[in-house]
Amino acid sequence: MSLTLDSYRLLGRSGLRVSPLALGAATFGTEWGWGAEQDEARKLFDLYVERGGNFIDTASTYTNGSSERLLGEFTRDNRESLVLATKYSTLRRPGDPNSGGNHRKTLFASVETSLRQLNTDYIDLLYLHLWDFTTPVEEILRGMDDLVRQGKVLYVAISNSPAWQVSRMQAIADLRGWSPLVALQIEYNLIERTGERDLIPMAREMGLGVIPWSPLAGGVLTGKYSRHDLTAADGEGVEGRTVTADGTRRSVTIANGALTERSLAIVDVVKEVAAELGRTPAQTGLAWTLQNPGVTAPVIGARTAAQLEDNLGALDVDFTASQLARLDEAGAIELGFPHDVLARDTTRALTRGDMRIEARR
Repeated sequence: MSLTLDSYRLLGRSGLRVSPLALGAATFGTEWGWGAEQDEARKLFDLYVERGGNFIDTASTYTNGSSERLLGEFTRDNRESLVLATKYSTLRRPGDPNSGGNHRKTLFASVETSLRQLNTDYIDLLYLHLWDFTTPVEEILRGMDDLVRQGKVLYVAISNSPAWQVSRMQAIADLRGWSPLVALQIEYNLIERTGERDLIPMAREMGLGVIPWSPLAGGVLTGKYSRHDLTAADGEGVEGRTVTADGTRRSVTIANGALTERSLAIVDVVKEVAAELGRTPAQTGLAWTLQNPGVTAPVIGARTAAQLEDNLGALDVDFTASQLARLDEAGAIELGFPHDVLARDTTRALTRGDMRIEARR
């Protein structure tokens, strides 16, 4: 594969050029009990940019705002050369019902907060962060389009939302001449592949670049966890999904359900392939996500320069067909209805008979 951070890719249906790995800045700041102090965060930023990286991902509430504030300081001298992506939706003031959600009031207030914290006049890419199930899609799209027309946002995108809502929004935006969505951020990795059912095919059809978050499944695919870790730090079984009070990513990973017998079995295969390649499990897991033609740029989150260096090594990984097949098989999921039915030979025969028809895209 032999990519580099300056092997830029177009983001969705836009002409925006972004690096094949995005730098996640949720680790900038220690307010959540883990993460990088300012000096270490600066090293991460400098290392990524010096290698040619230009795509940086944050959110208005990451590390209680420290992530954006640190980026605002780090980007003083090269703001125009970078693609800064941030998000709105999460509560900015606990207890205030209108400080979170997808509606117009929180959209505009969150963007103004991000502009101040990032010390910038515009946001390159704005995501709706989390679907709230209450705001009309027309309100969201019109608000986003207004921000684009005002020049405060250049491109709009969406994250963590149902595929049918995203496709509906894209169709409405096209019909009304509003700013289209250009990116879709989803959880996607060798362990969490349910996005292959509808989200990723929908994104390719509707012109959205897929930006996977947690491409290493909260660190599980680095191989640092063992079956001993299936018991949470407080002694409760992992099935309880309990966030412990130890302030570590381990407790968050356990609570999110990423650490299971199935996931560790997948990690076993990742380790085997990594050993064959002379690579680390993290590099192998990241490189697998880059094999999907629907994926534009996974978001990598590191706490140390050594971790980031290791992650960037994923750009140099070349799989054999056999190795890729083993990884695909290890994490394979059932696509379910209607996909499984439509894939049957008997079903295809109903629409094609015995004719061979090649679809070109």
